[in-house]
Amino acid sequence: MKHIIIRMTALCLPLGTMLCIAGCMTTMAPNYTQPAAPVPAAWPDGPAYQKVAPQSSQKPLAEIPWREFYLDGKLQKLIALALQNNRDLRVAALNIERFRALYQIRRSDLFPKVDASAGASFQRIPEDFSSTGKAMRVDQYSVGLGVSSYELDLFGRVRSLKEQALEQFLATEQARRSVQISLVSQVAVTYLALAADREWLQLAKATLANQLESYKLTKSRFEAGVSNALVLNQAQTTVDAARVDIARYTAFVAQDENALDLVVGSKVPAELLPQALSESLTSLKDISPGLRSEVLLTRPDILQAEGQLKGVNANIGAARAAFFPRITLVSSIGFGSEELAGLFKGGSFAWKFAPQITLPIFDGGSNIANLKVTEVDRDIAVAQYEKAIQTAFREVADALAQRGTIDDQIAAQQSLADATAESYRLSQARFDKGVDSYLTLLDSHRSLYSAQQNLIGARLARLANLVTLYKVLGGGDKN
Repeated sequence: MKHIIIRMTALCLPLGTMLCIAGCMTTMAPNYTQPAAPVPAAWPDGPAYQKVAPQSSQKPLAEIPWREFYLDGKLQKLIALALQNNRDLRVAALNIERFRALYQIRRSDLFPKVDASAGASFQRIPEDFSSTGKAMRVDQYSVGLGVSSYELDLFGRVRSLKEQALEQFLATEQARRSVQISLVSQVAVTYLALAADREWLQLAKATLANQLESYKLTKSRFEAGVSNALVLNQAQTTVDAARVDIARYTAFVAQDENALDLVVGSKVPAELLPQALSESLTSLKDISPGLRSEVLLTRPDILQAEGQLKGVNANIGAARAAFFPRITLVSSIGFGSEELAGLFKGGSFAWKFAPQITLPIFDGGSNIANLKVTEVDRDIAVAQYEKAIQTAFREVADALAQRGTIDDQIAAQQSLADATAESYRLSQARFDKGVDSYLTLLDSHRSLYSAQQNLIGARLARLANLVTLYKVLGGGDKN
């Protein structure tokens, strides 16, 4: 007696025919329509914004490689180190690999999976169970080649899931671009903060040195009886204020160095650290933001949000297909025998064809609820996409507003610093001649020190604004 047991499955239809059918499938996903941008058609204008000639031939900032934008050699090396070592960027790159693999898994569901197997079983049947009344031994051998449980995707369920996985994969690439743009900007901003704090520290040290000389002179005059205790104590306050600032900015410098180490992803060599703010940090001299739609809709964070929207839109097709029959083609082909030697002899060939169709009749409303979930997910993704555009518009508009006023602010601050320096010089001369009190000289010094500090802050704001403009206009992902 022969016993044929074949567990491998294969489609009886020719493989080419099945692939042709699968290739002709359509999905039930709604046609994708890009939502209208919920922002004005033009950038804001007004007193805060510069007038830019429409015929400006400047290349869009998003197309300028960061090596051409950031001219400072030390900063270029730091950005290169960050792109190599930063963990956030590394995670973003690994996410791309992960979603690429997930997409390949979904895509493989469109094709039959070919397997090969061989098996054997040995069984003793007792007398009570044997039809002959005698105990018997049954040996079974099988070998097969086939494709297991292939779903004929007539209504596009599998294809919709594949499209969703594809859009998620493409969105992760845009996410990596966003991370790189943010990383390049973060390195530059941290570099600038360190440069400004070191310049503030140098100013505090220079101020302390000057005030110590003044204090020594005042003390000697007090000891000689020429000056009084009030003037001596007023001189002491200027020394102590400078000492406070030195301690404060020393801590700030150390914190900035720690922040730079973190964003770069490794210990930054001392020779790459800035000593003061450099006005030649970037190549940006003038700015032409371009057309709103061209700038915003090509930003990677917005492309990422749109990719996620396309993904949930495709998922609706899979939810709709769940209402329709699922057709599974199952068959088997192979050889079986009770003897290993007779496995491939004549008469051992066997096949089986078992198509199956499943039609949902009652599921307690789960299919309807699942479709509702996907439709709500689509509406949420639309709102998130629109919010991403609005956020991008606001970021660019804010940066342009600061760009339009920062040069005037620096010019005014420079003039104020020059005027207070001259005022301090005159106050010092009048105090030396005994015309003015030391309190007037002290006020002049405080005004000068504050003006010098604010000038450094204004220069920092201008350079940081250039970095921000480069970032919000999509620059930084090209080497």
